[in-house]
Amino acid sequence: MSHKLKIAGWISVGALAGALTTVSLQTVARGSLAPLPLEELQQLAAVFSMVKTDYVEPVDEKKLITDAISGMVASLDPHSQYFDKKSFKEFREGTSGRFVGVGIEISQEDGLVKVVSPIEGSPAFRAGLKTGDLITKIDDTAVKGLSLSEAVKRMRGEPNTKVMLTIYRKDENRTFPVTITREEIKTQSVKGKVIEPGYGWIRLSQFQERTVDDFVRKVEELYKQDPNVRGIVLDLRNDPGGLLDAAVAISAAFLPEGVPVVSTNGQLPESKFLYKASPEFYQRRAGSDPLKRLPPQIKNVPLVVLVNEGSASASEIVAGALQDHKRAIVLGSQTFGKGSVQTVRPLGPDTGLKLTTARYYTPSGKSIQAKGIVPDVLVDETEEGNIFSVLRTREADLDKHLGTGQGPETKDAAREKAREEARKRAEEEAKKAPSERKTQPEFGSAQDFQLVQALNQLKGRPVLVSKTQVVENKDEKKEN
Repeated sequence: MSHKLKIAGWISVGALAGALTTVSLQTVARGSLAPLPLEELQQLAAVFSMVKTDYVEPVDEKKLITDAISGMVASLDPHSQYFDKKSFKEFREGTSGRFVGVGIEISQEDGLVKVVSPIEGSPAFRAGLKTGDLITKIDDTAVKGLSLSEAVKRMRGEPNTKVMLTIYRKDENRTFPVTITREEIKTQSVKGKVIEPGYGWIRLSQFQERTVDDFVRKVEELYKQDPNVRGIVLDLRNDPGGLLDAAVAISAAFLPEGVPVVSTNGQLPESKFLYKASPEFYQRRAGSDPLKRLPPQIKNVPLVVLVNEGSASASEIVAGALQDHKRAIVLGSQTFGKGSVQTVRPLGPDTGLKLTTARYYTPSGKSIQAKGIVPDVLVDETEEGNIFSVLRTREADLDKHLGTGQGPETKDAAREKAREEARKRAEEEAKKAPSERKTQPEFGSAQDFQLVQALNQLKGRPVLVSKTQVVENKDEKKEN
């Protein structure tokens, strides 16, 4: 299928979708180990010995061991992962919001890499790259046929090294080369603006180490520009998650101090925990509470939270907390359903283990795992319906996914029928000329249908509610 797929991601993390569809807890390795099954370990050692001595050609012992570890961890669930030296470095970059590259937010269009936005002040920004530019070649490699993650890897590199991008600019109908020197980039996980007098829009694309500080700065700018803000839209669409403490902090920005935000539960005693809207649960440095700089009006300003199928993990924590405390109206589509916590433990200076250690629950005790947040108001992404999102994979579609832990899952045949109809529409759309195909408007633009409906909700105007969306794995009490 060649229809347009919005696979947006920073250059830093385009190849690391799994790393950021995660609520992460950074910890050190545990001091004690569980009793070992000696008989099974002897069998493992015997197999290792046979492969080493009997295989048709010599094998790399270290690779055998790391592959065995990777296979063991990958068999658990879609989000547990063994990190080798390279992937551990990339994971740390993804959560820190720092990486070495050219500095563009990208998506894929007709097999090419499309520039969604150059990061302000980055090498790409200084080189004059524009929104909508298409990258056709990276150095001497044609982009057509490359996956987005493969293209990302080719644009990444070491500081002060050069990469040549061949650009096709549609509105000028010309192709030209641009040589860019890579450097460390600080990604911007928070955007925002006054949409119209009295109404602000704040978008979070990830939950990183810098997200809370960036969020506070953006809110300060918003109120400086318009001190009489009457409503805010918090946009969490396509936000794949990130760091748990950042999610707790963003929730605490809007909630009364001390109320529950999210709880976790797993085998370990430390995985049974309740996080509250208080500084000790999110601040990274003693005595430093970034939320103190927020204008006091933020606690009471009318709020709409926008979510969709791409809202996962940390963004579901925020949406669930604000929904349960009736602090915001959640609007959009049912979220991804990533309700598990991963703990990252170093195994040495360069390797690590990301292991699912708990499920998380909203303040009212609901598990979101394989279910997601069901919006208060279901709204399609376009006036014609959910053209782009119905085919997106959700947690419940992933092989080996965890259950909710609160009873069996229920599959809705109506949703499968809707997906099949959407698949046929997408195939028909792909047959059209590129200029005639429907495209998803940029988030935050005047053509953003869901944002327009969110503003209508804030203003008390009629909202065009979806007539076709099907909720998957509904709570029994909501079905009666």
